[in-house]
Amino acid sequence: MAQAPSRSAARQKRHERIRLTTRGTAARPRLAVFRSIDQIYAQVIDDTSGRTLAAASSLEREIRALQATKTERAQTVGRLIAERAKAAGVDCVVFDRAGFRYHGRVKSLADAAREAGLDF
Repeated sequence: MAQAPSRSAARQKRHERIRLTTRGTAARPRLAVFRSIDQIYAQVIDDTSGRTLAAASSLEREIRALQATKTERAQTVGRLIAERAKAAGVDCVVFDRAGFRYHGRVKSLADAAREAGLDF
């Protein structure tokens, strides 16, 4: 009897499929999002040079100090990553949801980054 893949294995497979077509360049780097059970992380990555241009997460001191829901913390991370990307000279990015469904915390991070001025 065949065993169904675990949720994390299925997400990893989706992520690999997405990454076949999603590449970040110097002109348009990749905004990669990772969502764990409690935290959310975002990085702006130039895949051609292999450098992270900006990063933000809900583990940072000022975000951790907030008494907010996980979705509200994801919005804060989205605004913060947009500010840091703009400071690094990035206005336009490619969104990499890393195999996660585009809803909830991933969607709120993306919407907040768009409102703060990132184009994707």
